[in-house]
Amino acid sequence: MTGSFAKLLAATAATWALCTTAFADVTLPPESDPAARGLAIVEEMDARDRGWGDAYADLKMVLTNAAGAISERQLRFTMLERTGENEGDLSLMVFDRPLDVAGTALLTHAYVGKPDDQWLYLPAVKRVKRISSANKSGPFVGSEFAFEDLAAQEIGKFTYSWLRDEPCGDRECHVVERVPAYEGSGYTRQIVWIDTSDYLLRKIDYYDRKSSLLKTLTISGYENYLEGIWRPRELEMSNHENGKKTQLIWQDYRFRTGLTENDFAPASLERAR
Repeated sequence: MTGSFAKLLAATAATWALCTTAFADVTLPPESDPAARGLAIVEEMDARDRGWGDAYADLKMVLTNAAGAISERQLRFTMLERTGENEGDLSLMVFDRPLDVAGTALLTHAYVGKPDDQWLYLPAVKRVKRISSANKSGPFVGSEFAFEDLAAQEIGKFTYSWLRDEPCGDRECHVVERVPAYEGSGYTRQIVWIDTSDYLLRKIDYYDRKSSLLKTLTISGYENYLEGIWRPRELEMSNHENGKKTQLIWQDYRFRTGLTENDFAPASLERAR
């Protein structure tokens, strides 16, 4: 299956790898069937996320607190596309700077029919910690991204309902509600804005377990690679409860670099730095 950091986070992650080619006009189910229409929209988005193989990018993480103070971190991100029936993509994030987080690494194996596997390597204690389903809604290394935001957002992880079409900035978007169908989510629902022309993800609102708006993810600066693979330059997660935000600024994308599943084995985490 496919799924990128931008579609997550998603995204999870990424949300987060999106591609498009020369697609014909999309025919959607009628508005009178919002479940079928919502599913068809995300399936079209997913169909444009095929065939990139593996990816590498350098990342800058910018954390801004409620008072406006800024701190920065530098990290690397790699991802491997998987196409098995119940498999999601594999991803690895490794921090390089500053020194107090250097070597910290998050490995994610995404799935459709069962909870994702996630492992966190903490160099200070030289230990690999498995992230349980109950803890995946917690913040990732002090950022406004939760662990679950950083896993591939496979279609089968949610149920869907089309809400409306509306302007999103200077573009037009399908607005779709998706409800997590996986164990341990910190969200009751998410509202996603998907461009009606290129089917790229533009925004996600996250609602907490009390059904209050918790966070908003904005995706911007898409660029085209390899004649049809689109990647964002910036993801910004704003927390409406604490006034903090985290930006992920993507640099130096590379594709089809020869990564294999061995590069995403838990045993490789201690060597990631």
